[in-house]
Amino acid sequence: MTLETNWVRYGKNQEYIGYMAKMDRINENLPAVIVIQEIWGVDAHIQDITERFAQAGYLAFAPDLYAENGERIEDLKTERVVEVRDFLDSLPHTVWNNPSEREQAIRELEEGKQNRVTKTFEKMFGGIQSSVYIEKLLAASTYLREECKASRGQGVASIGFCMGGALSGLLACRDPQLKGAAIFYGNAPSEEEVKHINCPLHGFYGELDKRISDKVPEFADQMKSHGKLFEYQIYKDTHHAFFNDTRASYKVTAARDAYQKVLQFFNQVLSE
Repeated sequence: MTLETNWVRYGKNQEYIGYMAKMDRINENLPAVIVIQEIWGVDAHIQDITERFAQAGYLAFAPDLYAENGERIEDLKTERVVEVRDFLDSLPHTVWNNPSEREQAIRELEEGKQNRVTKTFEKMFGGIQSSVYIEKLLAASTYLREECKASRGQGVASIGFCMGGALSGLLACRDPQLKGAAIFYGNAPSEEEVKHINCPLHGFYGELDKRISDKVPEFADQMKSHGKLFEYQIYKDTHHAFFNDTRASYKVTAARDAYQKVLQFFNQVLSE
């Protein structure tokens, strides 16, 4: 069976847009999975992941968090994001989080590119605009549960990667009807937000991604103390973004295991 894929407008005034994938001959009663982007946007990799969950039998939907009124804003257009990603990939990874070295590398670019990279970098890495993004994700949940013909009346779960992993956890805090949330190497919600979670969470982390993975046991304790369900894996000798097969950090053994486990998780929470 082949897939049907579309860019779909949604929201109260059709102001948002997302990438949808489903089996082409299945038009109803499909549980839905919201796929939440990395910082690179709904790129080819995120579209590929969306299609994988569609092939697994779900209505999969990736909201474009960088779009306004159905279009990317200038500084976050696809070609601009790719330009920043290629620039960062040209640098040693230690420079990414070293502002002085990174700014020096930017100053060495030709003037036009320097201006573009600076503006787009600031938009992308200036902090997660969680309040804006969560509104788009909540609207996606409502659309999938109430309006989309193929998934109407069915359960909705979420999965996110890096920035999207953090947002997947936040969505669980804000959407009382969410059936489950998978977090791939994303920051955990605050303990205050944890109190509002009504669904199981499953986390996937790399041992060498210390900035995030070192905080997971504390998050697990908070979840347990508030009576919330949370399982997680920390993969040995594995870096951040291990699931992204377009990045140098990709690790096939961890990605394979995580994919199998997240499918089991979705089967469990979306079959109830």
